[in-house]
Amino acid sequence: MITPPDFDAAPPVPGWLEPEIAVDLDAGDDPREKCGVIGIYTPELDSATYAYFGLFALQHRGQESAGMAVSDGRRVKTIKDMGLVSQVFTRDRLDALKGHLAIGHTRYSTSGVSEVQNAQPIFCQYEEGEIAVAHNGNLVNTKSLRQELIAEGEVFGAQHASSDSELIARIIARNIGQGIEFAVGEVMRRCHGAFSITVLTPKAIIGFRDPYGIRPLTAGTIGERGYMVASETCAFGPVGGKPVRELAPGEMVIIDDSGMRFSQGAPTAKPSMCLFEFIYFARPDSRMYGQLLYQARYRMGQQLARQWPVEADIVVPVPDSGIPAALGYAREAGIEFREGMMKSRYIHRTFIQPSKAIRELGVRMKLTPLEEHLAGQRVVLVDDSIVRGTTTDKIVSMLRDAGAREVHVRITAPPIIKPCFYGINMATEAELISANLSTEALRQRLGCDTLGFLSIDRAVDSVGRPKADFCLACFNNDYPIPIPNEAREDSPQDGVGEFSVTDPGQPTLIE
Repeated sequence: MITPPDFDAAPPVPGWLEPEIAVDLDAGDDPREKCGVIGIYTPELDSATYAYFGLFALQHRGQESAGMAVSDGRRVKTIKDMGLVSQVFTRDRLDALKGHLAIGHTRYSTSGVSEVQNAQPIFCQYEEGEIAVAHNGNLVNTKSLRQELIAEGEVFGAQHASSDSELIARIIARNIGQGIEFAVGEVMRRCHGAFSITVLTPKAIIGFRDPYGIRPLTAGTIGERGYMVASETCAFGPVGGKPVRELAPGEMVIIDDSGMRFSQGAPTAKPSMCLFEFIYFARPDSRMYGQLLYQARYRMGQQLARQWPVEADIVVPVPDSGIPAALGYAREAGIEFREGMMKSRYIHRTFIQPSKAIRELGVRMKLTPLEEHLAGQRVVLVDDSIVRGTTTDKIVSMLRDAGAREVHVRITAPPIIKPCFYGINMATEAELISANLSTEALRQRLGCDTLGFLSIDRAVDSVGRPKADFCLACFNNDYPIPIPNEAREDSPQDGVGEFSVTDPGQPTLIE
């Protein structure tokens, strides 16, 4: 028997926010993935509440929009909107989503503009029924694929979504009459790029990964008769789920009244899990490649201490993503670990327009230095990555203003020299500071005493898998899936920058 989670135990859910301009105060130099997907099958209970709690656990993978599609075995109903999970889904909205099958999605835009029509899941009606599709990743052949579908009779009006996810939904809908396995096989054959996807039909949930396995996806159980699939294993615990295994590249899982079964939709190409999932994106309590990410990041910190030792008094993390690596560095170097900054965990999207003066506060909106911990100290500052360099210099300056005598910056990601085309909204090559400055020039720009990046080999060793199992393109320009000119020319970089602005518009209900 499945015990439903206690809705009242969730974080406070505000009433619906009137459509004003939403400003992301938490957007800084960090790369953004991103998306999170989930699928829930609970035969005895409504699945929407389970999907809701699972999406909370995946909120870090996308804070721009959220959506959910639910089926009662006959019809598919979808609700999606701009905003956080708690803003989009009130109790009344969840009560309106009756059914025992559900998929959900949290999103940052990587393909298609930041509009509610591009929020997911994508709903698609076809001659034999209806489906909903939630996608994590990015296609590199979107333009040519769209042209192919138009030539085959598909009609895309101005009102249709501009994301590559709609193309995936159309391909599935066109081919599902020949069976879901055939339809998924067509997606894998025609779509080039990264995709981990959940699909909802009136009677089933399907999850699948691209043949390279760039983005994660794990299947598991809920109670005795329930099943689920999610981007990360951290989504299982809040709903009482148990991960069974990660899907292999090119594999699909089909969940329906007969249970959960796996099928290979396409041959595995070259396993190419994104290394950035281990460095930054995924939650530290998730497991990928059989590894707990917290431990992988701890080992990265240890490797940093071996590669870039320095005489110092304290090791300070940039919260929260730098904490495991900072602990590893401190342990390996025999230097005291000390929190030097406190992070406000409630600075995300605000519907109150800040003044120019507030905007210019930048990183100080999120981080408060602990001057008593920093004054007179030689500090090793540990962070996960440097993309544009627009945040690290402010943190270094803040530590010096708080009295730090020296600041030595250590980064667990190797220098990022190329953009991502597989679902990370990072930056153009012209904006990537390590692609344009030497390490010494960057050190001077940041204003730190020394600067050290973890090498690619040491980062990979920290995960404990062969180097060949990872996508390392942003670090070494070796793209596992060839990038056509259409993707290089039209590489979407929407929703980036120190502050991103979106209009939440009106809530979208499709049934």
